[in-house]
Amino acid sequence: QVQLVESGGGLVQTGGSLTLSCTASGRHFQLYTIAWFRQAPGKEREFVVGIPWTNGVIDYGDSAKGRFILSRDNEKNTVALQMNSLKVEDTAIYFCAARTESGTRGIYDYWGQGTQVTVSS
Repeated sequence: QVQLVESGGGLVQTGGSLTLSCTASGRHFQLYTIAWFRQAPGKEREFVVGIPWTNGVIDYGDSAKGRFILSRDNEKNTVALQMNSLKVEDTAIYFCAARTESGTRGIYDYWGQGTQVTVSS
């Protein structure tokens, strides 16, 4: 099993940047596919970006392409999400998730509690 804790959320103005971190505890972090999801009020949870444990090829969702950058450090058991050019519509709770399967899309078994990101106009 793996336990996930997100940090780095907060309030930022439109056009600003924010970096979220996901720190994992447990064994064999390097064998987990990690992803970020987000959920805005009244909306369904949305896939943002994921990185498989197999080949490290990052899968960016449409909302993240060109603006967000994902990085992973297996020695520190962390995944960081750098978010640039933030928009009001990026406002949501951001969740870190993990699964043992190699694909980035699908059902995730482990979830953090989430961190709030609010982008003001």
